[in-house]
Amino acid sequence: MSVMLTKFESKSNRVKGLAFHPTQPLLAAALHNGSVQLWNYRMGVLVDRFEEHEGPVRGVAIHPSRALLVTGGDDYKIKVWDLKPQSRRCLFTLHGHLDYVRTVQFHHEMPWILSASDDQTIRIWNSTSRHCVAILTGHSHYVMSAQFHPKDDLIVSTSMDQTVRVWDISGLRKNTPNNGPNNFETFDTFSTVKYVLEGHDRGVNWASFHPTLPLIVSAADDRTIKIWRMSETRAWEVDSCRGHFNSVSSAIFHPKHELIVSCAEDKTVRVWDLAKRTAIQTFRRENDRFWILAAHPNLNLFAAGHDGGLIVFKLERERPAFTVHGDMLYYIRDKYVRTYDFNSGSDIGLLSVRKFGSPYVPPRTVSYNPAERAVVVTISSDNGLFELSSLPTQSNGEVKDSSADGKRGSAHSAIFVARNRFAVLNKTSQLIEVRDLSNSVVKTIKPPAQTNEIFYGGTACLILSSTNTVVLYDIQQQKTIAELNSPPVKYVVWNADGSLVALMSKHTITIANKNFSQNSLIHETIWIKSGAWDDTGVFIYSTLNHIKYCLPQGDHGVICTLDNPVYLTRVKGKTAHCLDRSARPRTITFDPTEYRFKLALLRNNYDEMLHIIRTSTLLGQSIIAYLQQKGFPEIALHFVQDKNTRFDLAIECGNLDVALETARAIDRPECWERLAQQALKQGSHKIVEKAYQQTKNFDRLSFLYLATGSTEKLFKMQKIADARGDPMSRFHNALYAGDVLGRITVLRDVGLHPLAYLTAKTNGLEEEAAEILEAAGLTEADVDDVPVFEKSTLQIPSVVTPTSNCNWPSISMGESFFDRALANGHLDGDGDIPHINGNGLDSGAGASTALDEWAKDEEPDVEEDGWELDAEAEDDEEKDVDEEFEDAIEEEDLGAGAAPGVSENELWVRNSPFAAEHVAAGSFDTAMQLLNRQLGVVNFALLKPSFLSIYRSSHVYVSPIASLPPLQLHIRRNPEETSPGRVLPVAARTLSSIRTELSEGYRFVSGNKLSEAQATFRSVLLALLLMVVSSDNEAKEWRDTVTAAREYLLGVSIELERRRIAQDEPDNVRRSLELAAYFTHCQLQPQHMQIALRSAIGVFAKANNHATAAKLARRLLDLNPDPKIVAQARQRIAAGDRNPRNTVEVSYDEFTEFEICAATYTPIYKGSPSVRCPYTDAAFLPEFKGKLDPLIELTEIGAAASGLPAPR
Repeated sequence: MSVMLTKFESKSNRVKGLAFHPTQPLLAAALHNGSVQLWNYRMGVLVDRFEEHEGPVRGVAIHPSRALLVTGGDDYKIKVWDLKPQSRRCLFTLHGHLDYVRTVQFHHEMPWILSASDDQTIRIWNSTSRHCVAILTGHSHYVMSAQFHPKDDLIVSTSMDQTVRVWDISGLRKNTPNNGPNNFETFDTFSTVKYVLEGHDRGVNWASFHPTLPLIVSAADDRTIKIWRMSETRAWEVDSCRGHFNSVSSAIFHPKHELIVSCAEDKTVRVWDLAKRTAIQTFRRENDRFWILAAHPNLNLFAAGHDGGLIVFKLERERPAFTVHGDMLYYIRDKYVRTYDFNSGSDIGLLSVRKFGSPYVPPRTVSYNPAERAVVVTISSDNGLFELSSLPTQSNGEVKDSSADGKRGSAHSAIFVARNRFAVLNKTSQLIEVRDLSNSVVKTIKPPAQTNEIFYGGTACLILSSTNTVVLYDIQQQKTIAELNSPPVKYVVWNADGSLVALMSKHTITIANKNFSQNSLIHETIWIKSGAWDDTGVFIYSTLNHIKYCLPQGDHGVICTLDNPVYLTRVKGKTAHCLDRSARPRTITFDPTEYRFKLALLRNNYDEMLHIIRTSTLLGQSIIAYLQQKGFPEIALHFVQDKNTRFDLAIECGNLDVALETARAIDRPECWERLAQQALKQGSHKIVEKAYQQTKNFDRLSFLYLATGSTEKLFKMQKIADARGDPMSRFHNALYAGDVLGRITVLRDVGLHPLAYLTAKTNGLEEEAAEILEAAGLTEADVDDVPVFEKSTLQIPSVVTPTSNCNWPSISMGESFFDRALANGHLDGDGDIPHINGNGLDSGAGASTALDEWAKDEEPDVEEDGWELDAEAEDDEEKDVDEEFEDAIEEEDLGAGAAPGVSENELWVRNSPFAAEHVAAGSFDTAMQLLNRQLGVVNFALLKPSFLSIYRSSHVYVSPIASLPPLQLHIRRNPEETSPGRVLPVAARTLSSIRTELSEGYRFVSGNKLSEAQATFRSVLLALLLMVVSSDNEAKEWRDTVTAAREYLLGVSIELERRRIAQDEPDNVRRSLELAAYFTHCQLQPQHMQIALRSAIGVFAKANNHATAAKLARRLLDLNPDPKIVAQARQRIAAGDRNPRNTVEVSYDEFTEFEICAATYTPIYKGSPSVRCPYTDAAFLPEFKGKLDPLIELTEIGAAASGLPAPR
């Protein structure tokens, strides 16, 4: 039998008692230190702890139908506890036992509690009246255990007096005794000893009834387990199970199978065949003795308590073996291969595998071959077996036995890989054998890594699962195609067209494309059980208690909750087909609206989103938060009913109508202030006026009326100021309205007569000036020293065109797409839905390192004079010049009027998955999100000049009238296109222009201008980030150009570092030699490779490393250089032959394939762990994961990225 499956383990003091909750995943454990722990074994967390006993607690039980827990301990007390989460406490304590309480138990029907004690008695307590209702006496030593029969009115007890007793308590049910305390004389009239079972040679520790048969199993200190049978009149010993080496602590019957499970102080748990009385499995611990066993009343779970804690385990896997082909499910139940039709629901048994492997172990996997209608089944017994059998073409009532023509062998895994081939894994010898249908070995493969499982990986490919990696392996060419870091993969599920695969581990799911070049990772805290792809490209998976979904980008969420785990087989529409733990087909109906909406959102499928909004009731904070996170607050607005949330979303997306409506409902000053601020940005002064009125912000309201030319309202504001008694507000309003007399009146009222006089004089109001002098008691002579001013020209300009009744937006905030769509009932655009991230992970161009094809076309003129290769080279001092960039002019507000329909910029963003086109549209935020998601860019500071340049290159500004703001015109790449769903911006940079810049970098390398070359190659890589590709060939050229620029940038950086070391650290010869050698392993054009090799030869020869110099010279000859260079190389080879040794030992092995870490400039040999730049694919040592790429200073090393989108 296979090794027991441990589902949960805890470390604690010695566990003496265990009890499962019948419906919840809870386990109560009684500890020797006096504590009682309540564990959630599914989540692996300690739920609660009960600590009122004094001394060890030995007995614990949970009521089968009520939230009650009973415990008994060495303090002679029995305590009953409330298990309800909100009120976990001790309800009452039962006193009466005179010594340690060994076991306690609830009756399944009556309100009785059974207890066994070292005082040689068994007591039955009424939990309602809280009194003892019976005392069973007769044992002559400690009573070690007592249990109720699951159905009959019987009790079985064990004692150190070497006997097992069966008690009849039927009289207790019929005649309830007096419940008065200490009334013991009548107790024994209700219970009688029915049988006394003698046969053990030493004290008996445990006994329990069979759940259905008249059997008893007992465990004793004589190291034996005895089986007893009962009849109406007598009981007798049937047989004994021997094998334990020490006292047997506990033994119980398996609830569903003919098995006995026992544990002992010999540190083992053993499983016995009830029919054969032989041990079939042993589970052993190194240092812990076992004390107690418990079986779950409904599930296939057991718990065992030992010196160091407890374990929860299964005896066998409950996952049924199954596979799906088309509309048919092939699965195994009760060791029969069956077929289930998803459409018709027919369920037919086809093949018996009962004689295959151990009778106690279910088959582990099944693989189906539709071409030959054959299955290969594996089982984990006997170190792994497989059996190949053909299925009958039609079922005629008789089920075929696989042993008739089945072909068997030893293997841990077996799967079909072609119509007439299947592969088997021998885990022990680490060999993969490809066999034909006659079970003959056709090919033997040694896997490239330690392999634990094999799975189907596509045509002629296998997926190999090891401890920390998963490998895609081509079995024809016998080479590794791709490799991913992953926990051990347990299950693999391909989608319908084979473009995506889900790799499921215990707690993680990796979604990858068919060549593993792009992937996303999902982590779960609880065990992942199964998964299936639905017809929209979403992966649906089940955990212990949920069915969840996972989008290709990695977004995931909950679909529904499960009472018990299920194993998904197929998902179609709203129906999930699955198998339960008894391997019976089931269907679960669920609502896929949430994940389909999110998928449509990611794919920009506006038709689908609009349909879902209209026809479904998507609610909840999660969907609102998701929409906000993805930058769609205007869509989230349609799902929200809460006033505060609606207001926040309306402000965020600029929907002033909804914001005004909710602000009226909320009516708080801070809401009106935020509304006024947003409305002012949009130029909606009517709403600004309303908001200022609500907050009584009179000063701002007056200035608003001045700006809008509302003279009448300014006069009203003067009257309001008079009523308020605010002289400053009166003066401001009079000033705004041009009311000179009003200003004079305010100044006189506040006693500022000089200012009032001057105001009257400068405005030609002589009579008012005289009145002021008279009121002040002065004459003209008294103020003759006041200078004379010209008449004031300060007047409010007259309004030519009234604008007080119309808004004048400063920001174009027309209705959103969804506002218009929901109002009009149709969509504006009729274009195709663009292909973006999320429509499939197989969109990025594959990385290619071949430089030969394009190198022939772009060979630059080689200027080697600067390298001084023929003389004793002295390294030129290179000075890196840091470029300073001026701050770019901020983007100006667009437009001067409300634009009807969807703006051109919005169309560009909607139609394109490329970051460059989002930049051209001015949507820098989404462009940065795309760059981060597609290419792992995290440092955007260097991209600011490029962003501004691209944006400006995509727009033209025309000033038709000098007095008006300029008009902004959008430059399209495809001006002939009429459909709004297909318009795109002009391409600011083309691949050919970037290749020209790359050629300039080549010339710098040839001329030994390495600092300029380094800057040029970095500039090329930066420009390539913001490229748009329109065909597969162009995508390949883009990737080739990225690879070339990366290799040259790496090589130039290595050479610059070598020169720095030679100048600053002249004693560090070893490092200088290593860098010179590594430079020759960058993928350069032949003429530049000649330069790198000749430079390295000179450095090695100068250090007297003639052996390595000779090897480099031979590589130089392979490049067919000029005759002069050939002669020099032959001289170096001859010198190496004469003196084949190296003076300085260096870390350089030219015979082992390696890559160069772009941070440390050290080799990463093949097979060593590494991480990569998601953009350039440069290799780095694992410790650089999560850090900024020092080579290009843009990306995060090792970040998950989807790659460049598919060409449009």
